[in-house]
Amino acid sequence: MDPSNTPSAGPTTSGGNDLAGGGSERVWRAGRLDPMPIRKLPDAPPSVHLIGPTVFLVALGVGMGESYMWPRLVLVFGPEIRWLFLIGVTLQAVVMLEMARYAMATGESIFAGAARVFKPIMWFFFIVAIAVYIWPGHLSAGMSALEKITGIPWQVSAIVGLVLVGVLFSLAKVIYNLLENVLAILIGLLVVSTAVVAALVGTWADLASTISGMFQFGYLPSEMFSQAWFPIVVGSIAFAGPSGMQQMWYTLHLRDSGAGMGAHIPQIKGLRASESGEAEQMPARGFMFDTADPDEMAKWKGWRRWVTFDALLLFWGVTMLVTVSFTVLAQTAARQNPNVKDLIAGGDRTAALDAMADAFSSLGGPALGTVFFGFIALIGLNATLGLFDSFSRGQADMTYFFVPGAKKIGMSRLYAGFLWGLILFGIIILLWGPAKGPAAILDVLAFLSAFAMGAYCVVLLLVNNKMLPKPIRPKWWTNAIIGFGAVFYLGMLFYSLIAYGVVLD
Repeated sequence: MDPSNTPSAGPTTSGGNDLAGGGSERVWRAGRLDPMPIRKLPDAPPSVHLIGPTVFLVALGVGMGESYMWPRLVLVFGPEIRWLFLIGVTLQAVVMLEMARYAMATGESIFAGAARVFKPIMWFFFIVAIAVYIWPGHLSAGMSALEKITGIPWQVSAIVGLVLVGVLFSLAKVIYNLLENVLAILIGLLVVSTAVVAALVGTWADLASTISGMFQFGYLPSEMFSQAWFPIVVGSIAFAGPSGMQQMWYTLHLRDSGAGMGAHIPQIKGLRASESGEAEQMPARGFMFDTADPDEMAKWKGWRRWVTFDALLLFWGVTMLVTVSFTVLAQTAARQNPNVKDLIAGGDRTAALDAMADAFSSLGGPALGTVFFGFIALIGLNATLGLFDSFSRGQADMTYFFVPGAKKIGMSRLYAGFLWGLILFGIIILLWGPAKGPAAILDVLAFLSAFAMGAYCVVLLLVNNKMLPKPIRPKWWTNAIIGFGAVFYLGMLFYSLIAYGVVLD
């Protein structure tokens, strides 16, 4: 890969495959940015595999939404409310496939794709990321659970956790490899452990109502339509799977993992490796493969099978298994604590977690209740690792490629700058921020995520249908699902704002 061999930008037509650079090199022209040189698409790995970049989405998807927010809704409204979760997580699986389409075809992030359509769209997401993801909601909720075990104030352990995350990523030689391995271990531990405990404390009737609740389409209890609950329902649907901009950041993880044309892009190194002179040399734009070549198209279909396996089994399947386990636990908790619904409805934000800890305890005494809070702390740390890396990766990527002079700073240093900026702001919020505690921070984060998700569905339609060659553009039915996603997320959000006039109480 040699950036100096890049032909100069041609006419501002959107989409085209021609000769440029003195006829020496074929390029794909997309939007107003530099055209993409044609390169060979690497051979796809076997479709069936264990881990990959999807581990980031699973880590972010199996977060507080599945372990806390949805069990809370089940305790208040019953398992019939889970049909909304089914729609949310299935929609996310389709979005994941479409995000991967552009990233694997070009080696570029979806942010670069948005800039090719209209550069202000990309800056819109740069601002949205700051507005939505500077809130340390996941870590706060996780450390609140840790406080139940250790007695250490959640603000203290959350601040220590923030600093540890910063040190870990700063010292890593290659951040992607470190994070993929750590998250895979944490997710494996969480999925297996919760499934085993749910199987031991739950009943077949709990499992049956959990599964049948996913098909109670149209179940909308009247209590849901209130100022207190509707915004939380909106946020919970956004938190069914990876929320907010996490799907957009997934395109960066695909690139760093070398998926598709990402194989032509170097990986981001940690700050220590950068300072020792090993900084990566990022090309100014992505690459395209020859879609007129049958052999290249055969390899492309292999990559699509690979990512489809990720979307359906690793992402949808694992996320669903975890949330089924937590829903069974929630129903067990409701039997053991009949007053938990009234406590939650009365504003007790921790009642849901306390009740599920009691369900754990029913299996083997108070020690297992402690284990439950340990799981919640683990989920908070797990999600924080993924979110902080993803935020820093996304902001650094946009800054590096689109802010004049930023390339002199280097991708690794930009990554470290956004990471430590996020950490410092998180510490300020923890010390002097919202007084209502971790759950309130998490609710705000979830509600704001719906806005980003509706917006990125619109961008995804524009990028995949205007910036990619016709042979690899999405089918009409895929476009219809993504279009539905845009209406779904933005419709709920604006209905909530118009009907109730507030984000959250």
